[in-house]
Amino acid sequence: MTAPVFVVDTVPGAGSFLLDGPEGRHAVSVKRLRAGEELVLADGRGRWAECVVVSAEGKDELTVRVDEVHEDPEEEPRITVVQALPKGDRGELAVETMTETGVDAIVPWAASRCITQWKGDRGLKALAKWRSTAREAGKQSRRTRFPEVADLMTTKQLAALLADADFAAVLHEDREHPSGTLATAELPAKGSIVLIVGPEGGVSPDELAAFEAAGAKPYRLGRSVLRTSTAGTAATALVLGRTGRWS
Repeated sequence: MTAPVFVVDTVPGAGSFLLDGPEGRHAVSVKRLRAGEELVLADGRGRWAECVVVSAEGKDELTVRVDEVHEDPEEEPRITVVQALPKGDRGELAVETMTETGVDAIVPWAASRCITQWKGDRGLKALAKWRSTAREAGKQSRRTRFPEVADLMTTKQLAALLADADFAAVLHEDREHPSGTLATAELPAKGSIVLIVGPEGGVSPDELAAFEAAGAKPYRLGRSVLRTSTAGTAATALVLGRTGRWS
């Protein structure tokens, strides 16, 4: 099993380092790490260090020896999922599974047919929960570069994001749509890929037209229709396999 990951603001250089605070408590009281065991310190932005536990003190302090420091480059093509706001806690489920799968960025989208609305303090709390979920799922899946979770966007705001993409797709349930399937679409080997996941009620005709005008064509995943909380994960996995990032 690979070494557990703990997040730090700045990855230290070689030598001794004290891991304390919430991460130290998790290492000592939850993971119960002891002298001689290995762990990874990561900043979530690609920089990480191989470490060995020297000693544990109290309930939240772990002294480690930093042996080697590494820097993981961003992978290509970069995969962004635009996720329409699901109902209840399915938003966190979508973020968690997409992070575990390997998505690079997640954009919450206020689609016209979304039942859930992010407004005021409630919206800020929901966004913070998505970001926290991405961080924890990144740690759990042993990632050293966690996905970025953007601020909530409207359909109009997504146009600029789509214009800069090398490939953009709207995941659509229409089996007869001329664009065909994501499994047969021509994907770039580098650059950026944006996948748009609509709400349970589907992408409206006006939204579909706006996205097509910005360069995003509709594609279907398969014969079955996935829920909005699982479609992004399935599409990400398909793209990771087809572009060689899972090779």
